[in-house]
Amino acid sequence: MNDTEALIRSTWEQIKENIREENDITDIAYNIWVKPLQFYSCEGNIFTILIPDTNTGMLDYISKNYTNCFQDALYSLLSEKYEVVFILKTKDTENTGISDKESDSISSGSYTHDEDEVNESNLNPKYRFENFVVGSNNNLAHSASLHVAESPGKEFNPLFIYGGSGLGKTHLMTSIGHYIIEHSNMKVLYVTSEQFTNEVIESIRFGQTGSAGSTAMTKFREKYRNIDVLLIDDIQFIIGKPSTQEEFFHTFNALLNSGKSIVITSDKHPSLMKELDERYRSRFSSGLCVDIQPPIYETRMAILQKYAGSLNIKVSNDIIDYIAKNIKSNVRELEGAFNQIYAKSKLDGDECEMTLENAMDILKDTISPNRPAVVTAPLILEEVAKYYGISPEDITSKKRNAEIVLPRQIFMYLCREMTDITLKGIAALLDKKDHSTVLHGYNKISDEIKTNSELRETIDLIINNIKSS
Repeated sequence: MNDTEALIRSTWEQIKENIREENDITDIAYNIWVKPLQFYSCEGNIFTILIPDTNTGMLDYISKNYTNCFQDALYSLLSEKYEVVFILKTKDTENTGISDKESDSISSGSYTHDEDEVNESNLNPKYRFENFVVGSNNNLAHSASLHVAESPGKEFNPLFIYGGSGLGKTHLMTSIGHYIIEHSNMKVLYVTSEQFTNEVIESIRFGQTGSAGSTAMTKFREKYRNIDVLLIDDIQFIIGKPSTQEEFFHTFNALLNSGKSIVITSDKHPSLMKELDERYRSRFSSGLCVDIQPPIYETRMAILQKYAGSLNIKVSNDIIDYIAKNIKSNVRELEGAFNQIYAKSKLDGDECEMTLENAMDILKDTISPNRPAVVTAPLILEEVAKYYGISPEDITSKKRNAEIVLPRQIFMYLCREMTDITLKGIAALLDKKDHSTVLHGYNKISDEIKTNSELRETIDLIINNIKSS
């Protein structure tokens, strides 16, 4: 060990603390991203830092956000410029000069954990920031969630996370809850909109059977208004339920006016929830709205690698690559495909090594890469209608109200982009005499998505739903 390495090892923890102070890194970001990092080597002008994980998503995120921080810190300490390189843990990097005890302490932090408090909050114990894979598809939502977790009720209130099913909205929301419980005395409650609705119905039902009604409703309101953080999942399901909407409206206002923190998830941006009254949409948008998109290939690979690690199962990279290249819709389907392989390997015994050929056979009903998905006009019609909460008949009708015109134009656009149907054919599907209206609708959407990022995201989400159907 040379003198420089000896100096670095003796001052490593202080170097990281200095980075934290110089760059105003928040506690949660420091504990998750910086504190676990381990000094690996210093050869020439190459300074290598070990990430004690096998997650390539972490490698990408840390390299992008903390390289300059470490370069500046090293220059201040050693008066020399170093190229900082981050590497992931492998068998060859396990001996870093840091004991297992130190490594465990660094990785886990010094959090205390009250299981009863977590159980009362309805939080899934598996969903934490530590096992959330960050990629370009969810980076903003992840950063916003970290911020809210560290300073609940201060900014970004409410935090509204939207995106398709299985992309990690619930994971982020639950991670916020866990962090707040572990770092404060705040009372957190996670609930789905379906659970909230059922409780409203029960309170109303008791109100119709006698004097206990006022007590039931009072208890309901006390439960939801005497908390510090409300996490409510899939808010879109309160649409069409007037009593639930009204009760949530008053609960929302009571919490917000008291400086309490609210985190909401939905499948779409508030502005697209046309069936909701404007007062709801405006309140949902009053804090920060962030979306989660389907993961890109590199993120899908990182998700599968981390998931394999959590199951303590070794699967070759060519199998993970095969799944990642062929399942593009969401995290849930990625994990579902992996579970099929995991179950088969358990049944066959650990001594039987899983091959790519075996994996392809196991997943033949899930993945058919040689048979392109057939996208039809009825499928597009169904997915567009489902996204906007209207019926397919509404889109093909003569209705001209604003709630129908946009979905109809998106249907025209997607039929033109995703099928071989001619303009006249699309016009016939909409019972129109000529194709000029279809061409107008197609051109309008084509032009608008060049500048309207929200519309672009909406169409991308619908396309993703079509391809995964």
